[in-house]
Amino acid sequence: MEKLREWVVASDCRTIAMESTGIYWQPVYELLETCFDEEIHLLVVNARHMKNVPGKKTDIRDAEWIAALLRAGLLKSSFIPDKEFRELRHLTRYRKKVISDITSQKNRIDKFLQSSGFRLSMFLSDIFFGVSGRNIMRHLCAYGSIDRKAMDTCLKTQTRNRIDEILISVNGNLSVHQREFLNMMLVYLEQIERHKKLVESAIEVEIEKHSQALSLLCSIPGIDVTAASAIIAEIGTDLSAFPTAEHLCSWAGLSPGNNESAGKRKSTHIGKGNNYLKSMLCEIAWVICGKRKLYLSGWYWRIKQRKGSKRATVALARKLLSIIYTMLKTGQLYDEDCFEQRRKQCEQKRTSRMVHELTRLGFRVEPIV
Repeated sequence: MEKLREWVVASDCRTIAMESTGIYWQPVYELLETCFDEEIHLLVVNARHMKNVPGKKTDIRDAEWIAALLRAGLLKSSFIPDKEFRELRHLTRYRKKVISDITSQKNRIDKFLQSSGFRLSMFLSDIFFGVSGRNIMRHLCAYGSIDRKAMDTCLKTQTRNRIDEILISVNGNLSVHQREFLNMMLVYLEQIERHKKLVESAIEVEIEKHSQALSLLCSIPGIDVTAASAIIAEIGTDLSAFPTAEHLCSWAGLSPGNNESAGKRKSTHIGKGNNYLKSMLCEIAWVICGKRKLYLSGWYWRIKQRKGSKRATVALARKLLSIIYTMLKTGQLYDEDCFEQRRKQCEQKRTSRMVHELTRLGFRVEPIV
């Protein structure tokens, strides 16, 4: 690797193209991006855009083909954010994996409890984060069973009103081995939860560098600091690489595909794109659709009536990304009033169109006083 860098510097090679194969391009990219005081043009190109002739594919011929396309100016570089955003991306993506590990461990504990005769999840909404659920599991680790008196001590708030039902669901008895095994799983769960807080604190330190963009995104209903951090880590704050919002949506995989042959339109499914950004925007869309007073929520329900919930969610995610693009470009906060003005304009146009249609059919329309 270091010899490659020395050869690039010695040859004064300031334009380099490489194939984006898995993660193998990343160490090469990070090694070369600091050459010539960062005055070097690195292109990471999608392999689908520069396929060689089948049957004649070797690594050396691929390199020669990439060099020929680069000299001809036929290569289009993929979007690679700056190093600070790539480092923030490591944290936000890792946080998502840690949350997945926590969910898996919770399901594992719930399955073990059900196999031992304890079905707490039937009556407690969250047997792990809730105070009542944690108290019951600690008591089971200590004694192996629980009676009404101990249950009354463990339960908090409104769950005490269902103590009889909960007692029916915890009529099992844990052996010494089962108690030790449950304690081991609970300790591991608490370790992962502490590790998650450590990752989130690191994200908070990094995201403070982009407080302006963070405040812009947090002004959108349904977006909190966690979601805004994930979005900023994926697209950055400088969107000059994307000429329009449509280009950004296409890169994220939220635009319908074109597949037409012989006058027939085939599948128009969305592309792969950036799955981390796409999934986060879809989660935000699910949050927004539950807020019925918002313009975006009303827009979602209108699309859902015609296209279904899944397509409406993807459509709303695309609309959100277009709004985010405009906000980061202009530096303006989200304003619900502008959508209200847009809604009134659409209603006026619809009224004028209907009056014109009735007049054309010979009816006379008069306003109701």
